[in-house]
Amino acid sequence: MPKVILLDAGPLGMITHPRQNTDIVEWFKKMLTSGAVILVPEIVDYEVRRELIRAKKFKSIKRLDDLKKAIGYLPITTKVMLLAAELWARARNEGFPTADDKALDADVILAAQAQTYSADVRHPIIATTNVGHLSRFTDADVWKNIE
Repeated sequence: MPKVILLDAGPLGMITHPRQNTDIVEWFKKMLTSGAVILVPEIVDYEVRRELIRAKKFKSIKRLDDLKKAIGYLPITTKVMLLAAELWARARNEGFPTADDKALDADVILAAQAQTYSADVRHPIIATTNVGHLSRFTDADVWKNIE
């Protein structure tokens, strides 16, 4: 069964700037060649897209749209948001919030997307640049450590 990789905002943002980030582009191609399934979670698309829009980086937005069509997209569902609310509350009750209380907290939404995907299909790993918050809820590793 092929490995399933969900891209976090750091790696996805780097991939949308391929000339500046050749190392992650090579890793990305290697993963695809190996048969890995790589998906763009909707919450991560939102995080990257909002900054690209703000910065008026229209070529990067086009690359993001093309990438989603080429590799796949993982939409947010009601099931994901219900689980995200549980993860958010649990993290705060345990004294380990992942964001400000008033923040949307994309990390718990991404973790909920990974957990829901795992329950429905197969267990993914999140390729990230910041393992700390995500690894409390689901499998996550720095992108270059995923082989």
